[in-house]
Amino acid sequence: MRDRIELVEKTHPELSMSKQCELLGVARSSLYYQAVGESDEDLRIKRLLDEIYLVDPTLGNRRLKTVLRRDYGLKINRKRLRRLRREMGQETIWCRPRTSIADDGHRKYPYLLRGVCVERPDQVWCSDITYVPMPGGHAYLCAVMDWYSRKVLGWAVSNTMDVGLCLDGMNDALATTGLVPEIFNTDQGCQFTSAAFLGVLREAGVKISMDGRGRWMDNVFIERLWRSVKYENIYLHEYATLPALQNGLELWFERYNTWRPHETFENLTPHDIYQSSPRLAEPSLEGRSEVA
Repeated sequence: MRDRIELVEKTHPELSMSKQCELLGVARSSLYYQAVGESDEDLRIKRLLDEIYLVDPTLGNRRLKTVLRRDYGLKINRKRLRRLRREMGQETIWCRPRTSIADDGHRKYPYLLRGVCVERPDQVWCSDITYVPMPGGHAYLCAVMDWYSRKVLGWAVSNTMDVGLCLDGMNDALATTGLVPEIFNTDQGCQFTSAAFLGVLREAGVKISMDGRGRWMDNVFIERLWRSVKYENIYLHEYATLPALQNGLELWFERYNTWRPHETFENLTPHDIYQSSPRLAEPSLEGRSEVA
């Protein structure tokens, strides 16, 4: 719609604006519409919801209403709360009963990690998206992590939560490593089930795995990453612009991968584990593409 509105020429020599709108199938009133930014109160509530989610992602809307009122003096109805959480891409973690049939609009891939022992780098990569609060708005961060070493292989930020964000993160991981995983695991979000995203994985010969019901714990490593990057970087600096956020995250992810010791790895870094651990082979992206 916005593209068609931009085709209207106010100084067209022959066609009036009304006639142009009629031909393009847009309302003339849309020419004068100006997008309204988010209110300061909505931004504050989203920031608080993001912090609460890192502490306890199992809270539903009823309990979140109680926490916001009790701890922050905020009165908010459930309809508004649902809207804000939907805009954030935030979903409560809990074991859902099978009370409805999932949408068949996309192909569903099986969960491939049940009973699998992840014991080497590039055996499994995983990816997820998180909301990033900013003083004048928000952004979204997508990261691709090697499950075994916890190394962040690629990432991307955007002010929209669409498939382009996920493709940028995955392409960054593929370009940085020059390798592809044996298995790529995600949730069933629409970004990860899109034809564009899955097409890259299929072309590279990667096995696609998707979380099913009751598998929320499979993203626990990347959820811990979100907690670390937000408390150690994003919340502290409150980046005002997307370029500033990108520059800050670039420094933080480099430090996380190559400098910060991890107790899980006896104080080695994710980069140390990723580089030094044995692999079955060195599967190059080029080689996988040729096979596909």
